[in-house]
Amino acid sequence: MIKQSIQGALPRAADRGASAPLHVAVAQEAFRANSELLASLETTPAGLDEEQIEARLHRDGINEVSYEKPPHWSRQLLRAFKNPFIIVLLVLAVVQMFATPDDLSGPIIIAAMVGISVLLSFTQEYRSSKAAERLKAMVRNTATVTRRASDGHSERIEVPVGELVAGDIVHLAAGDMVPADLRLLHAKDLFISQAILTGESLPVEKAAPGAHGAAEADRVNPLDLPTICYMGTNVVSGTATAVVVATGPRSYLGSLAHSIVGQRVQTSFDRGVNSVSWLLIRFMAVMVPVVFLINGFDKHDWLQAFMFALSVAVGLTPEMLPLIVTANLAKGALAMSRRKVVVKRLNAIQNFGAMDVLCTDKTGTLTLDKIVLERHLDLHGEESDEALEYGYLNSRFQTGLKNLMDKAVLAHRDLEPAAAHYRIVDEIPFDFQRRRMSVVLGNGDGHDLIVCKGAVEEMLSICTWAKTGDQIVPMTDAQRDEIKEMTRGLNEDGLRVLVVAVKQQPPAGRPYGVADESGLTAVGCLAFLDPPKDSAATAIAALHHHGVQVKVITGDNEAVTRKICREVGLDVEHSAQGRQIEPLDDAALDELVKRTTVFAKMSPLQKARVVKSLQRQGHTVGFLGDGINDAPALREADVGISVDTATDIAKESADIILLEKNLMVLEEGVIEGRITFGNIIKYIKMTASSNFGNMFSVLVASAFLPFLPMLPLQILVLNLLYDISQLSIPFDRMDDEYLRKPRKWDASDIGRFMVWIGPVSSIFDITTFLLLWHVFGANSMAHQPFFQSGWFIESLLTQTLIVHMIRTRRIPFLQSIASAPVLALTTAVILIGLFVPFTGLGAKIGMVALPPAFFGWVALTVLTYGVLTQLMKLVYIRRYGRWL
Repeated sequence: MIKQSIQGALPRAADRGASAPLHVAVAQEAFRANSELLASLETTPAGLDEEQIEARLHRDGINEVSYEKPPHWSRQLLRAFKNPFIIVLLVLAVVQMFATPDDLSGPIIIAAMVGISVLLSFTQEYRSSKAAERLKAMVRNTATVTRRASDGHSERIEVPVGELVAGDIVHLAAGDMVPADLRLLHAKDLFISQAILTGESLPVEKAAPGAHGAAEADRVNPLDLPTICYMGTNVVSGTATAVVVATGPRSYLGSLAHSIVGQRVQTSFDRGVNSVSWLLIRFMAVMVPVVFLINGFDKHDWLQAFMFALSVAVGLTPEMLPLIVTANLAKGALAMSRRKVVVKRLNAIQNFGAMDVLCTDKTGTLTLDKIVLERHLDLHGEESDEALEYGYLNSRFQTGLKNLMDKAVLAHRDLEPAAAHYRIVDEIPFDFQRRRMSVVLGNGDGHDLIVCKGAVEEMLSICTWAKTGDQIVPMTDAQRDEIKEMTRGLNEDGLRVLVVAVKQQPPAGRPYGVADESGLTAVGCLAFLDPPKDSAATAIAALHHHGVQVKVITGDNEAVTRKICREVGLDVEHSAQGRQIEPLDDAALDELVKRTTVFAKMSPLQKARVVKSLQRQGHTVGFLGDGINDAPALREADVGISVDTATDIAKESADIILLEKNLMVLEEGVIEGRITFGNIIKYIKMTASSNFGNMFSVLVASAFLPFLPMLPLQILVLNLLYDISQLSIPFDRMDDEYLRKPRKWDASDIGRFMVWIGPVSSIFDITTFLLLWHVFGANSMAHQPFFQSGWFIESLLTQTLIVHMIRTRRIPFLQSIASAPVLALTTAVILIGLFVPFTGLGAKIGMVALPPAFFGWVALTVLTYGVLTQLMKLVYIRRYGRWL
C-alpha cells in the first residue's frame, strides 16, 4: 500500500522543471473511511505487534529523513583544487620542474600561490561542511503509540520516533511534534502549527474525516488537507489519535529533505569564473605554440624555445586569480560578519552583489511575525470600544490554549480592571464545526453573560439581534449581507476578522452547551493583522535604488500578502497563487513570473520553480526564507539567505545566514558583494589585458630579434613583482556609479577588453624595442642583457600603471584615487623594479645597470602610455557603455 500511495502521489513537479518530484503519499488517504484505511495498512486500533513492526522496519527503514553526510576533510581539500587555473598552474609547475631540475624558483613561486589560494578556500568551506546532519535532530524525540505486547494485550507506550512504522497508532497532545505523516482517526479541538512547512503564522484546524464537509477535489494543496498531519509540524492545542501512513523519506518532510541533498547547481559565480577561465586558457592555447614554433625555427634552440614558451604560458596565466578571488571573497565575508551576516559559502558574496531579483517570504521579513489587533469595529465598520471590551472578556476567561489572536486582544491590558468584575461560570469550547467559542460570565447581578466570538459566517448564523448604536434591532438577511460585505473588504485589506456577540440571561442552573449559542446579539468585529516592519519599506526602496527587484513568495493567504506588500511599496497589480502555477509548463510560467510580484499559497517546489524560471530569464536570484518549505528554493537560488532563528534544514540549504531578519542588512550585503565583484573584475581585466599585451609584444620581438627579448627567469620575476602589486586590490574602493546596479560575469566583454586595451601596451613595448635597438645600440647578442634589462623596467612600469588606469572609469589620480594599500604596494613594486638591475639579484638573472638617460625616455613612455590608455578608455566606454 505504501508503494501504491507513493506512485499515486501528486503530479511530479520535476516534469515541469522543478528540482525534484515531491511525493505526498499520505494525501491519497485523506478522506478514506477509517476502517478501510486501517485494513489497507494491515493494522487495527489495538496497534501492531512486535513481528509486524520488525518486518516493516526491515521493509521501509527507520523513520529518518535524508540528510547530507559531509565528505571527509581530505575530499573537501581535493575539491578546493577543482579550478581550471589551479590545474593549469600545477601542470606548468610540474613541466618546469622536470625541464629544469636545477632551477626550482618558478615551481616554488607557483606552488606558493596555489597553496595559499586552496588553503583560504578550504578553511572557509570546511567550517560549515557538516550542515545537513542537524536534520536528524528533528526526529530524536519520542512518540506515544498504541502497540500490542507479546501476550496480545494492547497498551500505550513511548517509543523513539525513529522506530515508528506505517500502521502505528499514534496519540497526539498539545506540545507534541508530529512524528511522521499521519491520517487522523479521531480528534478533539486539534490545532496544528504548520509554519515550519507553509510560513502561515496562525495554527490550522485539523479533524478526522466526517468532521468537515469539504470534498477531496476541493483540496489542491496537500498542506490544506484537514485530516492530515505532517511530520515536523507541532500540536498547538487539542488531542488526537492517528495512524502512520508514511515515514522517513516517504514523508512530505522526507521528500523535501531528499530534494536538497546531493550536488548543488552551479551558481552565476561558478559559471562566470569558469567562462573567464576557459576564455584565458583558449588564448594561451593559441599563443604559446605560436611563440614556441617561431623561436624554435628562428633561434634553432628548441630546448630554449620550449622553456621560453613555458614562461610565456606562465606569463599569460593569471597566476593570482584563485588567490585574488579567494582573498576578495574572504575580505567580503569578514566585512559582512561585522554587519551580523555569516557567510557559509564564499562564492555567495559575489552572487549577492550580482543579485538583481530578491525573492523573500512575508512573515518575519516584511512583517513583525506578530499578530496585532488592528481594528475593533461596530457592525457598520465604525470604531467600537464595546466590541473590544467583549472580545477581551472572551479571550481573558477562556481556559483553553490561547491562540495568537487571543494574545493580541489581551495586549489591551487597560481593560483588565473592567474584567476583574466578572467571574467564569462556564465555557463552550471551540470546535471545528462551529468555528467559534463562548464563555459564560457572572458579575453578581443575577444574570449570566454569554460572550461568543468566531468566524463571520458561523457567528451571523446564530445571531438574531444586532446592536446598532444604542439600539438593539432584529437581524435581517439584508443586514447580514451588509456585514459580510464589510468584513470582505477587511479581508481584502489583509485583515482576519472575528465577530463578537453576546446574550444575557438568567442562570441556567446546568452546564451550558452549544444549544445555548442562539438568539445572540451581534456587537461588532475584531480585525487582526501581522503588520509590516517599519524598516521594510525603506529597505525595499533602497534595494530598488540599487537595481534589485523584490518579489514576495509565501505560503500565506493572498489577500493578506497583497495588503502587506502594498503597505511596503511593492507593486501588487499582478499576483498569483500556487494552484495557478501548478499546471503551467516552463514557457507559460516564465511569462507569468516576468510580470508578477506577489506569489501566495505556494508549495515548496512551486517556490523553487519560480526561482528557476527567473534564472532561465537571465536573472541572478537571491531567496530569503526560514522554513522547511523554503529549503528547495534556497538551494536552487544563486544565493540562499536564511536567519539564525530559521529551521535547521533552511539554514543548511542557505549560503548566507543573517543574525537579524532585516532587509536593510541585505542592502549592505548587496553593496559589499558588488565591491567584491568589482575588485575581482579589476584584477581579471588588468591582468588579462596586460598579459595579452606583453605576450603580443613577445610574439613581435621573437620574430625580429636575434635573441630572446626576455629570459624565462626574468619573465617569472616580472610576473611575481606584478602579481605582488595586485595583492592589495581586495582592499581597493569602488566608484559610486559602479555600485548602483547589479553586475554579472561576461566572458565576451573580458575578451573584448583584452583585445582593445592589451595592444596599447604593446605599442609602447615596440617603441621601447626601437629605442633600445637604435638609440642605445642594444642590437647584437653581446648587448642582450642591456636590451632585456631595459624592457624589464618599461614592462614593469607600464604593467603596474595599468592597475591605476583600469581600476576606475574616471581619470586616475585626479578624479579617483586608489585606496592607501593599493598606492603603497604599487609604489613599492615600482621602486623595487627600478633597483633590480643594479643589484646582485639582477646580475644573477642576467640583467645589467642602465644609464640615467634611459629612465628619462621611460618616464616619457609611461606618461604617453597613460594618456593613450585614458583616450582608449573613453572610446571603449562610448562604444560599449561600460568599463569594468
